[in-house]
Amino acid sequence: MSSHTRITRREFVQTGTGLVIGFYLPRRLGAALRPAEAAFAPNAWLRVGTDGIVTLTVDKSEMGQGSQTGLAMILAEELEADWSTVRLGPMPENPVAWSRTMRTGGSNAIRSSWEPLRRAGATAREMLIAAAAEAWNVDRTTCRAENGAVIHGPTRRRLPYGKLATRAAQLAVPSDVPLKDPKDFHLIGKRVPRLDTPSKVDGSAVFGIDVKVPGMLVASIERSPVLGGRVKRVNADKAKALPGVRHVVALEPSSWIGTNGAWAAGCAAGVAVVADTYWQAVQGRRALEIEWDEGEAAGLDSVGIRAQLATLAERPGVVAQTMGDPAAALAGAARHIEAVYEVPFLHHATMEPMNCTAHVRADGVEVWAPTQNQGDAQRVAAVVTGLASEKVRIHTTFSGGGFGRRLEPDFVSEAVRVSKAVAAPVKVIWTREDDMRNGFYRPTTYNRFAAGLDGSGRPVAWTHRIAGTPLRLKFGPLEKGLDDSLVDGAIDLPYAIPNVLVDQVVLELPAVPRGPWRSVGVSHNAFVTECFLDEVAAAAGRDPFELRRELLRDKARHRRTLELAADKAGWGTPLPAGRGRGIALAEWGPTVCAEVAEVSVDPSGTVRVHRVTCAVDCGPAVNLGQIEAQMQGGIVFGLTAALYGEITIERGRVVQGNFDTYRMVRMPEAPVVEVYVVPSTDAQGGTGEPGVPPIAPAVCNAIFALTGRRVRKLPIGKLT
Repeated sequence: MSSHTRITRREFVQTGTGLVIGFYLPRRLGAALRPAEAAFAPNAWLRVGTDGIVTLTVDKSEMGQGSQTGLAMILAEELEADWSTVRLGPMPENPVAWSRTMRTGGSNAIRSSWEPLRRAGATAREMLIAAAAEAWNVDRTTCRAENGAVIHGPTRRRLPYGKLATRAAQLAVPSDVPLKDPKDFHLIGKRVPRLDTPSKVDGSAVFGIDVKVPGMLVASIERSPVLGGRVKRVNADKAKALPGVRHVVALEPSSWIGTNGAWAAGCAAGVAVVADTYWQAVQGRRALEIEWDEGEAAGLDSVGIRAQLATLAERPGVVAQTMGDPAAALAGAARHIEAVYEVPFLHHATMEPMNCTAHVRADGVEVWAPTQNQGDAQRVAAVVTGLASEKVRIHTTFSGGGFGRRLEPDFVSEAVRVSKAVAAPVKVIWTREDDMRNGFYRPTTYNRFAAGLDGSGRPVAWTHRIAGTPLRLKFGPLEKGLDDSLVDGAIDLPYAIPNVLVDQVVLELPAVPRGPWRSVGVSHNAFVTECFLDEVAAAAGRDPFELRRELLRDKARHRRTLELAADKAGWGTPLPAGRGRGIALAEWGPTVCAEVAEVSVDPSGTVRVHRVTCAVDCGPAVNLGQIEAQMQGGIVFGLTAALYGEITIERGRVVQGNFDTYRMVRMPEAPVVEVYVVPSTDAQGGTGEPGVPPIAPAVCNAIFALTGRRVRKLPIGKLT
């Protein structure tokens, strides 16, 4: 009798297209990530092997954004490495012992690593040059580093880094080294293929959902259908009788509201079915008989939430920003404009649902997770097990999207709790519906605006009241009642308006988890402020681009970005019949992004975005291709939210469960996107977030330019 070994499609692809006969060699987890032995490691960031391979230790997660390649470029530039020898090493497994916080969010990967990686590369470069000078017994100043080797100028002798590694390792590490002049960069600022692409093409890349460890079981969890609900009673007899089902574990909920400044896990109540395979776990889950205590949130719905926010917006709130005397300026204005704008809860909708593998032992914990937040993953695992943080090892895998969702440690907490309960390694896999109905949602807000114009049509007063559901409760009670994430992008507008008031009132809604969503507060405040500014321009009889440019007279970075977008979009030139243009600007500090959208509306009211022109000033550019891809991806991500994105609640339940009810922009709907990077030496910013905020207002402003209709509530949906 022959025996059969099951292999996955991914593993089959790894074998190539040739004939597979008689044997199967399973991949070892992480084998592709194991670096060459290094003889020279002058700091924690890099190693140079005797084979000449340069390995970078990365501490920023790869979620598809390509930042790890950018980090390697920064290091290689200063090191003067041969790019073909540069490799990405594994991430540190003990975050508490690492030199800085291990968290990837806020578009911080490149900008937070720019200085330390440049210094790390320069330090190694100088030591390798010193080693070569010592080997040749020549003056150090006659040597230079170039393309992975040290060259002696007078004699043209050349020693590759691999030959110098052992000698360099014996030298003292210098405390202060010169950095390259940016005019001498030959790698930074170019388009460089991503280092993670080959493994994703050949199937060797390990995402969280791919993890396999010896003796691993798989779990699927039935969670409370009502936000904040609890298990009242469970009968697991039918589930336990099914083939492959090993354990059934009840899980208590944990609050998403934090204390002492720490992120809370925020796990829903549930019952985990643990089995030999994922499908067996799902079948067992379906056989569970659970009675739920639905709790106070059972009467919660989106209509009621909106009504509460509208009522709150009638009263003054906590002042977030004030300039001049906006009340007096409004009273004396020649013309008044008022409007109300609304945005809904939104879900991150990562393509890879949440998942985590954990193995809890008496002497330690191992976690394999597609996380953005290794530090809190380690902390939560330590709390759950009662072990010291140093006993927890976090193995970071590739992530199929993050957008802020994987900053949360809830999926790590669940896997660790289940593994601890069954005394075995367990992989917890969420379904798409699990993911969508147990998210950490972007807040919903209700915004009241008023503006005043003087006799010449110039804006002299601006007030903005934000009634919203705060997400900063994740860290504990709001200081002085203010959630800075709710007002981010509303305060400190770049426009020269002399009298401004921004205040905020909050509806806490403890049953509805909230968390950072790509570009956080700027994602909704750019929409409401840029659309209302368009209303101000229309009331003043001004071109919306020209008014913005005039009001940006003291903001050179914003102004040049706006001008580049308008110029490349052909602002002011004729459009084909049935199309309109809109423009918007936003800052995800300090990166500035301006976008021009070209839209049409068909007779059924369907909005089609044909073209988006994007200009971005992110300071010194590292990988131009990466920047362009991030802008393109951010625009499509933001366009999805603008056209379709909305999480609604009925009877305490999240209505949307999959991509049929939470639609994405699909390829036939995607616009042509043109990206122009502003040459800049200003402060360096990130690129993951900035492309998202301007697209919704640019589209809605284009709709107004075409139809005369204002869209003041998202999603746009169909215009009727």
